[in-house]
Amino acid sequence: MATVYKTTIGLEAHVQLATITKLFCGCKTQFGQAPNSQVCPVCLGLPGTLPVLNERAFDLAIKTALALNCNIEKLIKFERKNYFYPDLPKAYQISQYSLPLSSNGFLEIETENGVHKIGITRAHLEEDAGKLIHKQDCSLVDYNRGGTPLLEIVSEPQLHSPQEAYNYLVALKTLLEYLEVSDCNMEEGSLRCDANISVSRSDSAKLGVKVELKNMNSFKGVRSALSFEEGRITELLKKGKTITQETRLWNVEQNKTLLMRAKEESHDYRYFPEPDLVPFAVEKERVKRMKDSLPELPAQRKKRLMTDYKLSEYDSSVLTSNKKMADYLEECLKFYKNPKVLANWIMGNISSELNKRKIDISALGLKPAGLASLLKMIDQGEISGKIAKDVLAQAIETGFPPEKIVKSKGLAQIKDTDTLEKIIKEVISKNEKSVSDYKSGKSNAAMFLVGQVMKQTKGKANPQLVNKLLKRYLA
Repeated sequence: MATVYKTTIGLEAHVQLATITKLFCGCKTQFGQAPNSQVCPVCLGLPGTLPVLNERAFDLAIKTALALNCNIEKLIKFERKNYFYPDLPKAYQISQYSLPLSSNGFLEIETENGVHKIGITRAHLEEDAGKLIHKQDCSLVDYNRGGTPLLEIVSEPQLHSPQEAYNYLVALKTLLEYLEVSDCNMEEGSLRCDANISVSRSDSAKLGVKVELKNMNSFKGVRSALSFEEGRITELLKKGKTITQETRLWNVEQNKTLLMRAKEESHDYRYFPEPDLVPFAVEKERVKRMKDSLPELPAQRKKRLMTDYKLSEYDSSVLTSNKKMADYLEECLKFYKNPKVLANWIMGNISSELNKRKIDISALGLKPAGLASLLKMIDQGEISGKIAKDVLAQAIETGFPPEKIVKSKGLAQIKDTDTLEKIIKEVISKNEKSVSDYKSGKSNAAMFLVGQVMKQTKGKANPQLVNKLLKRYLA
């Protein structure tokens, strides 16, 4: 009997918090500025400087921890995490270890077996490192990012497939966007992720040796790296090989992981208390204020869409997975009262146009009132659904209101009986075989004739009226 293996995965997400200044100094955090233009003696770690905690970063961290159902610790402290690397000017990172900001939370995710509650070990504050830029014959360093507030969110090892890890990250990103604590832009490094994976025999209660994966800059990259590593470790186990604890890098070009360094433990970082930041208590009033500021979260909004608008669970899940999309839906509902029709258009044609243009719904050239007017024109028989799709694309491209496009291009449906009767007579005279087929009982022939009328009118004829008039003539 073949041995069956199980996979166990834990994730460490690093979230850049949406602050104007860095965690311990007044330098700006604006992305894309000239290298080393947003630095000062504090974030460069020059002698004699003292860090001062950014209050907004602290509040955003508490807000996020509460949304993740974490316990906020009564007493917290910062520590120095020591390691030498060119992107770390102080040769240590101010982080949290023994007394973190929060712990023991959870995040619910969708899996193929239903909703799965993933434990959150801890969520703590730390400063970001700088960024190395590798050239052909040298490496350059930009310290602008160094000192940016990071919230590290560590999951329990309770994910059991690369797809579950992907679902977890999607759910986490959605939550962060609803909280508005980060822009979550992975391309700019605002949301990054490391993963720990182990594989063991399914009949063993003991976890396998873990391997850490780094250098994954997209959720699909995380899923691909974990899939590769899952296969690599499983093959080694089947051959009776020993798995060693190590850190590996994901190489996108080669589509495989590569060894970075061997075993690494927490004691390797020589954590010790940050002497310039004393331990301090978190006031109950601050925690209450952050709890009261929590917005409607994705799971709550999903239930409300199902209850208030009678949308299906699937539609509600898709719409609430993107805060801006759900916001757009609810803005549209102020002008158009059919939630299901709106949901179909937003998830279908509008999403297709957004993907084609590679833009976010917030950059859509069509305002909610514009989409509402487009759908009303369909309901009132002024334009067909087919023409509406073309008008939608033009409205997004130009920013012009749909009704203006319909009027200027003469796209309104032909509802004049005399005009349509003339076209129908012409279609009948040119398609005698189809007329004969219809009269001999082949009802599909009528659909062909309707299609010919629509073709001749370039889709502008009112289909219901065409059907009615055509059947009268055929009778």
